[in-house]
Amino acid sequence: MLYIGIDLGTSAVKLLLMDGGGKIHKIVSREYPISFPHPGWSEQNPEDWLRETVEGIRELTADCDKSQIGGIGCGGQMHGLVALDKDNRVIRPAILWNDGRTAEETDWLNTVVGKETLSQYTANIAFAGFTAPKLLWMRKHEPELFAKIDKIMLPKDYLNYMLTGIHCTDVSDASGMLLFDVKHKAWSAEMLKICGLKESQMARIFESYEAVGTLKPDMAAALGLPETVKVCAGAGDNAAAAVGTGTVGDGACNISLGTSGTVFIASRSFGVDPNNALHSFAHADGGYHLMGCMLSAASCNKWWMEEIIGMGEYAREQAAITEDKLGRNHVFFLPYLMGERSPINDTNARGTFIGLSMDNARADMTQAVLEGVAFAVRDSLEVARSLGLDIRKSRICGGGAKSPLWRNIIANVCNLELERIESEEGPGYGGAILAAVACGEFPSVRAATEKLVKVTETVAPEPELTARYEKRYQKFRRIYPTLKELFPTLHD
Repeated sequence: MLYIGIDLGTSAVKLLLMDGGGKIHKIVSREYPISFPHPGWSEQNPEDWLRETVEGIRELTADCDKSQIGGIGCGGQMHGLVALDKDNRVIRPAILWNDGRTAEETDWLNTVVGKETLSQYTANIAFAGFTAPKLLWMRKHEPELFAKIDKIMLPKDYLNYMLTGIHCTDVSDASGMLLFDVKHKAWSAEMLKICGLKESQMARIFESYEAVGTLKPDMAAALGLPETVKVCAGAGDNAAAAVGTGTVGDGACNISLGTSGTVFIASRSFGVDPNNALHSFAHADGGYHLMGCMLSAASCNKWWMEEIIGMGEYAREQAAITEDKLGRNHVFFLPYLMGERSPINDTNARGTFIGLSMDNARADMTQAVLEGVAFAVRDSLEVARSLGLDIRKSRICGGGAKSPLWRNIIANVCNLELERIESEEGPGYGGAILAAVACGEFPSVRAATEKLVKVTETVAPEPELTARYEKRYQKFRRIYPTLKELFPTLHD
């Protein structure tokens, strides 16, 4: 059988066609616009997602035997608010994960409702990107539209609804709404009341690998596919990417160096960081996970290379950073170009170079950017280790992971054995694997990833270099606390 994996991203939808052996036969990518109607706002039209996904699937399957397509699975951008009225019309543009309009609502939730209460209800505290603050903003600023809400959805759930007619979500994506009782995998009655919502407005909850339904006749006709094609619940992009890298089962870890960065730690059992520095979410494999999320990871290097020094040849720039320079750089960089989520949760934090002197060259600053991201990754790992998790090995994926130098830096900064895998298609590959499980190709997500996900390279830490980086990291971790009180004043 063949399976379609969908990665519904912020700038484009990426689709792939995978067979039951894990081989990718074709990949299609289609872009759609994003709007910024006010500074700090970020919105998209859900109908754009649907149009480009439909056209993308038609292109993806143009040359294959369509009768062999068994299922569709989607990994999608998390936290976005999609609201439909009673006639299934989109009420307003979707408010995206990186939208920053909800500072007041987020602060109210954390201070008035209280972090301890939020953690009790949902296992998490409020972040500006989460869905609940968006609904509170809409209730306050767009009350006439808020009153029309009949169905509340996340981005990939809108696609699934349009494909199947089933108002559904999965446990991993729902975990990032601040409306979901993660421990019991159910909607939080207390949070719904706080946000002025009814459970009838919320989606039916599925495990990520469960089939929610089959294609509606009109949608099957539009796609040119059989009505028997199953659609699985899918997962939030990070959980889907974790499946795509084989990060399932107790203690498995994945580091993603994309535009943003994540440290993803799978667990069979539910657990919460007492300080809520890490998110506590359900996982797409049926278990749970802890996740540290950095707002700027590979995007720091892109900013430095393209906006600051105007250099597009990444490998050439990194060639000047030789092995003997690692762990000896006296320049430090805080990678907080967009503020930061994990573990500091500070929207006022900003990127900072410190330690410059007249004998520094451009390569020292390039190295500091790579090391600063690695140090910030370790910040989240240290929180996980403080909870008693013994993390010695991790998968690594994302655009930044293509750099051998950066992989080496992260392995030694974090004292981890890093593994790269054969397929780097992330959420799309994970979505296809979930679809295969939903169709009965595999008995479980774990069984599927054990067969399909293959390690191609391992980077081991070197004791001497790890020791040098340990000294640098202990200095790095003192910089943010020292500057924390200064950052808010810079915005004035």
